[in-house]
Amino acid sequence: MKKPIPSAMALAAALLIAAGARAGEAPATPEQRARALTDQLTSDEQFSLLRSYFPAFQKKLPPDAIIGAGYIPGVPRLGLPSLRETDAGMGVANLLNKRVDDVATSLPSALALAASWDLDLAYHGGAMIGAEARAKGFNVLLAGSVNLVRDPRNGRNFEYHGEDALLSGRMAGHAIRGVQSNQILSTVKHYVINDQETGRNVLSAKIGEAALRETDLLAFQLAIEIGKPAAVMCGYNRINGIYACEHDFLLNQVLKGDWGYPGWVQSDWGAVHSAAPAALAGLDHQSGYILDAKPYFGDPLKAAVAAGEVSPERIREMAYRIVRSMYATGLMDRPVPDAPQSIDYAAHAQVSEQAAAAGAVLLKNTGQLLPLAGKLKTIAVIGAHADIGVLSGGGSSQVRPVGGPALEIKPSGFASAFSRITYFPNAPLAALVKRMPGATIRYASGEDAAAAAELARTSDVAIVFAEQWTTEGEDVPNLALPGKQDELIRTVAAANPGTVVVLETGGPVLMPWLDQVGAVLAAWYPGAAGGDAIAAVLTGETDAAGRLPLTFPRGEDQLPRPVIPGLAEKTNAKGEVTYGLAAGLKEFEVDYDIEGADVGYRWFERTGKQPLFPFGYGLSYTSFGYQQLRTGGKDPLTLSFTVKNTGKRAGTDTPQVYMAVPGRDGKPISRLVGWGRVTLKPGESRQVSVKIDPRTVANFDTAARRWQLAPGSYQVVVGRHAGDRVLSAAMRLPKMSILP
Repeated sequence: MKKPIPSAMALAAALLIAAGARAGEAPATPEQRARALTDQLTSDEQFSLLRSYFPAFQKKLPPDAIIGAGYIPGVPRLGLPSLRETDAGMGVANLLNKRVDDVATSLPSALALAASWDLDLAYHGGAMIGAEARAKGFNVLLAGSVNLVRDPRNGRNFEYHGEDALLSGRMAGHAIRGVQSNQILSTVKHYVINDQETGRNVLSAKIGEAALRETDLLAFQLAIEIGKPAAVMCGYNRINGIYACEHDFLLNQVLKGDWGYPGWVQSDWGAVHSAAPAALAGLDHQSGYILDAKPYFGDPLKAAVAAGEVSPERIREMAYRIVRSMYATGLMDRPVPDAPQSIDYAAHAQVSEQAAAAGAVLLKNTGQLLPLAGKLKTIAVIGAHADIGVLSGGGSSQVRPVGGPALEIKPSGFASAFSRITYFPNAPLAALVKRMPGATIRYASGEDAAAAAELARTSDVAIVFAEQWTTEGEDVPNLALPGKQDELIRTVAAANPGTVVVLETGGPVLMPWLDQVGAVLAAWYPGAAGGDAIAAVLTGETDAAGRLPLTFPRGEDQLPRPVIPGLAEKTNAKGEVTYGLAAGLKEFEVDYDIEGADVGYRWFERTGKQPLFPFGYGLSYTSFGYQQLRTGGKDPLTLSFTVKNTGKRAGTDTPQVYMAVPGRDGKPISRLVGWGRVTLKPGESRQVSVKIDPRTVANFDTAARRWQLAPGSYQVVVGRHAGDRVLSAAMRLPKMSILP
């Protein structure tokens, strides 16, 4: 039965509240305004908000729809705008639109941004891509990827912010805050523990509640508290046997109950499996319903209401949550214009370049080979198409770059159906030539290792660019550089010991040639201005300031799961890894209880294994000293210390604070509890103050349903990376019992 249309007077009064104005009263809250408007929605109008179209697959679109990831019709009679959704976290990714002029600015990968450890950069990067989304007519950006890196082979790791909940949650939260500063909506995704692509639609993540609360859920909780995202996107996978988008415990009890999340829960595209069960479990919206077996939140959900399985109040709440987010973000007060607006792509490229340079991590620098000195006469640049551009990651986050791709290659395997290996047109070779006008810089493709070695032998310095393409939909089977790149690097390094390796990768890679080369720079996928960013770091125009947001292992045998679960079942006769459902893959389980809460650097500490490079690691072109660690002030959770630039040039440092916290077995394991980021002139000192979030040092008590911090003396350490100990002190903490 349709809800009766209200009288004109009642409607006018409700719309006054919805507009935030009542005579003689303060402006209404987003909640009051949303409830007033939702009260005026008919039953059909409420249902119209609960599922989105996939515009690229619609034969006929409404006049205000644009090609993108999703379209939710508005209610013009109440001034409720349609929602126009687009991917993703690095930029406005709209590959479904076949127009070649639909371009956008790409930030570096989220891993690169996380490697900066710079919350302000995260905010400004989010603000930049949010501004472009608004200018293009979109009002929902499907950003905010906050899944932890539990497996370094995950094909989507480049979209995420690392292996630590505190770093990941804070960086993603500030990026979301930046997006929504444009009065548009952002998601946070993919809720939760969607941590591998192999069989992502059919796998079940096995993990205990306490471990989940202390890691992946904590990252989401922090991102939500900081960013206040309009929507949470639930993932494809199952958690302990239950699909993420119909998981009552995670959606209703944790997200909406314990955390009091007021926004709406939308599915990932193709992640809905039911009508009434999903709605009752906390799912508010079915995204891109054409990719699901049925339009579950259409007629099937209406039938469930008619049968009494789902109450009309639940439908109203689902619609209300969507409307509330539209008010809370400011979209209702500042609607997105229908006509596209101009975009200052040059200014936005500078934002991207700054982020890419800040996130580049110098892993090795023997004999101060870097920065490249002006006295160099000849430089060899080799490999990875460094003469035309820089590599980007594939999948739904792929941005079509300004100026068009420098190169696109069709990959093999399942990814060929929806991805291209894409290079952005900002070449490191040209950027180096611009910065080093006195040097002769020559290029070799690297396809002929002998020719590359000869070029290196006759050059003062050789720079080998090595690459690893990763994409949504596939995991890499191992951490080795693909093709014959390891052989190329060895051959070049044998010809010239002054060899620099620049890595453009989606995550950690193995380095069997590490002892043979002079320097290594991890540049990740460096984005729209990646060539300039890489050259700026190589030449010392900017300091090498990045620090690893995840651990680089020595080999797959050091990982909790040496073989990717489900990988063998997904490998076809040609040796290609194919997508779960496309390969007819049956359900399987991924055991995350192996490491539990000890993800990444904690796993290495627990097992006593020495990684290739530890979490938080990174070199600088100057040096820093730490002193005067102070604890025990008025606030027992606050500490301070002094950082001094002890070198001869300005530089940026990220001192990290770790605390030893007893694990489930009683053995203390280090946890990151804070960091500082300072840029100092030679000889300059600055005091850094760190406020510890008590949840980072507490354990979650599932019986009491809260965080419990045991009183006592804790060892706190200030160092340059996980496992480093420059300063240490005892820190006495009081007993704390913290709501979940």
